[in-house]
Amino acid sequence: MIQPITTIIFDLGGVLIDWNPRYLYRKLLPSEPEIDYFLNNIATSDWNEAQDAGRSLADGTAILVSQHPEHEQLIRAFYGRWPEMLGGPIIGTVDLLAQLKKENAYDLFALTNWSAETWPVALREYDFLSWFQGILVSGVEKMRKPTPAFYQLLEERFPLQLATSLFIDDNLRNVEAARRLGLRSIHFHSPEQLKEELLKFGIL
Repeated sequence: MIQPITTIIFDLGGVLIDWNPRYLYRKLLPSEPEIDYFLNNIATSDWNEAQDAGRSLADGTAILVSQHPEHEQLIRAFYGRWPEMLGGPIIGTVDLLAQLKKENAYDLFALTNWSAETWPVALREYDFLSWFQGILVSGVEKMRKPTPAFYQLLEERFPLQLATSLFIDDNLRNVEAARRLGLRSIHFHSPEQLKEELLKFGIL
């Protein structure tokens, strides 16, 4: 028997917060192909996720500079000018979150891959982060999605059950990992699509 949903768990970057390294590197590199090369081969997602999992920004930067000294200035800009990667709130999703908060029918939590050192910037920048009853930050916990233990930590830390929760994330890898744990999930593409999916679940 499928249990009713009592809790909604949001990812943050790409769902509620527009974070994109291209916003910075469009200021530093002259063409999209050069940006593609740098982000796909130098400052890769895997490298960034190591900082999200708890490695210090200084250590991550030093490792990459040692591997690619010819790109030192661009590498150091990644965290040295990190706030310039923030494009602001994703308004439509924030509006949905505000509606859920107002209706007060579901508990609201967040599960995010985010460096512990850049997390204070987000807290200062986005008031809606205070609407959640709890947030797990990968860099603080030193584990990240899609590691099963990171999802399971939600049950240990907060008054919720994965079996009665709904998870929203823009990364299909993270959604599939959640589903393997029995956590009903929505693969986020846009606020409009999210609203349609929530309606299908009988939410809103």
